Amino acid sequence: MISKIRLWGAYSGFGLLAAFFALAADQLNKYWMIEIYEIGNRGRVAVTSYLDLVMLWNPGISFGQLPQDGDLGRYLLTGFSLIAVIALSIWLAYAHSRLIAASIGLITGGALGNLIDRTVHGAVADFFSFHYAGYYWYVFNIADVAITFGVLGLLIDWIAPGHTKVSKSV
Repeated sequence: MISKIRLWGAYSGFGLLAAFFALAADQLNKYWMIEIYEIGNRGRVAVTSYLDLVMLWNPGISFGQLPQDGDLGRYLLTGFSLIAVIALSIWLAYAHSRLIAASIGLITGGALGNLIDRTVHGAVADFFSFHYAGYYWYVFNIADVAITFGVLGLLIDWIAPGHTKVSKSV
């Protein structure tokens, strides 16, 4: 027998707030970089000796993996992102701490930010290029940062002393 899926939990509001802030920060930064700062017309802009601003359209997923140049691939990535956001939203209802809720929220907000780009532009806008001693890291955006910090939060919760599993009443 399939049990009823919970859609709201004790920390859902907190997680949605984290998702909102991640999504808003990402989309505002992308709007500013593309429309106001016009990074596409500037080429590489050195901010520090280890950080440049660039304009890169990423047709793949995080860090340029699985690039998709055609419509079918883009639609598949968009569908996968939608499924991930739905699954994360359900998981959020079962969060048993603020750390887990914030982490799921950050991942959800980041996924939504990149999903919006893929839907509107056909690819994800990335701007930040860290480098050191001739080694260049992937170009990324605020959505990617939110996703990364969300995953780190989940890992911290998982490995932290006193980690508890979801109660059986869930």
